[in-house]
Amino acid sequence: MSGSGPGGPFLADCPGRLTVELIADKWTAVVLSGLSEGPVRHGELVGLIGGISRKVLTQTLRRLEAHGLVRRHAYAEAPPRVEYELTPLGATLIDPIHMLTEWARENGEAVLDALDAAQDPAPRGG
Repeated sequence: MSGSGPGGPFLADCPGRLTVELIADKWTAVVLSGLSEGPVRHGELVGLIGGISRKVLTQTLRRLEAHGLVRRHAYAEAPPRVEYELTPLGATLIDPIHMLTEWARENGEAVLDALDAAQDPAPRGG
């Protein structure tokens, strides 16, 4: 496979590998998808995602912001209001995320069936 040999794109310090590690995080794709419809407040995003703690969401948003995928906008008003939105770079990940989501819908049962089969103790022939 091209680019997978020595010096390929997935060396430990390679930008390609670092980027894959960022987007492969448990919550990254879900958070980016939650932001795909436009700016969202932190509490709204917690509700959209479900199952994520406020602390983990904050950590994920900060990491995505530091990597240029999410923009945080704090409004100067009382009470304070903060919204998060995708940057143009972050928006480029929405189509691939939707493709993975569709793949998961189409193949999720097969993945679970394979997992169940692997966990069933099969008799060993001898």
